[in-house]
Amino acid sequence: MAGTLETGNYCPSTEAAVRAFQDGRGLRPDGRCDDQTWAALVEASWSLGDRLLYHRSPNLRGDDVAELQRRLGRLGFDAGRVDGIFGPLAQHALEEFQRNVGLQPDGICGYDTVHALHRLGDRVAGPPVASVREEELLRHAPRTLAGRRLVVGQLGSLGVVGRAVAKALRRAGATVMTLDEPDPSAQAQAANRFAADAYLGLAPTEGPVSVAYYAVPGFESIGGRHLALLLHQRLARVVAVGADGPLGMRLTVLRETRMPAVLCELGPVVDVVKASPRVVVGVVSAVTCWVETPVA
Repeated sequence: MAGTLETGNYCPSTEAAVRAFQDGRGLRPDGRCDDQTWAALVEASWSLGDRLLYHRSPNLRGDDVAELQRRLGRLGFDAGRVDGIFGPLAQHALEEFQRNVGLQPDGICGYDTVHALHRLGDRVAGPPVASVREEELLRHAPRTLAGRRLVVGQLGSLGVVGRAVAKALRRAGATVMTLDEPDPSAQAQAANRFAADAYLGLAPTEGPVSVAYYAVPGFESIGGRHLALLLHQRLARVVAVGADGPLGMRLTVLRETRMPAVLCELGPVVDVVKASPRVVVGVVSAVTCWVETPVA
């Protein structure tokens, strides 16, 4: 019947709503409800106080966890990056907060803990502890590529470019791990185990060429943002990157790495491979500059 509201169909309005949600969450706004988008929808449904939060395996994930990390960080307790993942750092910070406000330090965020957090509010102005810690680590890091631990991961069909970048960085003195694992979460875990100083991801794209770093409301990776800016500037001389500069996103590999991380989405692949010598020079130049001046 004309004018009847249809339900159960993935219609253009649904696709537009998915795109808007993805764009607001720092995901690729492709309008497809894939596993990552569905997980983000589930995580977005949680608000602080809706459920008990505690450290378990697999880790609890959600906007409630991110809000807990954000509030603890503002109050001076190091809950780690605001990634919405309840890990050991979040547990330790929560226990320290509970101890400081006279609650049982059991590492479980329930009614009393949420009430205490709301009562205190954001008493401390300025960046969260995780941002301060990252900036201090960067400022005191060596100013040379020699001995720096870097990960070059390729997520698609840019293996030739990734290997060439890794080879050039090794020649410059860096210790480099290359990853060809297609699962971005597995790449993040490998980079964390390697204790990398920085992660550089390369992925093919049929859409706009972009350089992304980790950022969410209330938190961004300072080192990742500066490295992304340098890469954007160097790559702009070789490929047509977006005019607006690097993008703050929460893609899996950026979210789950614990070091400054960037993801370069490059294409068309044939053109990038043909221009690989210039791409390699641009990437190595950007990384070298970042090591020498890691904070803008």
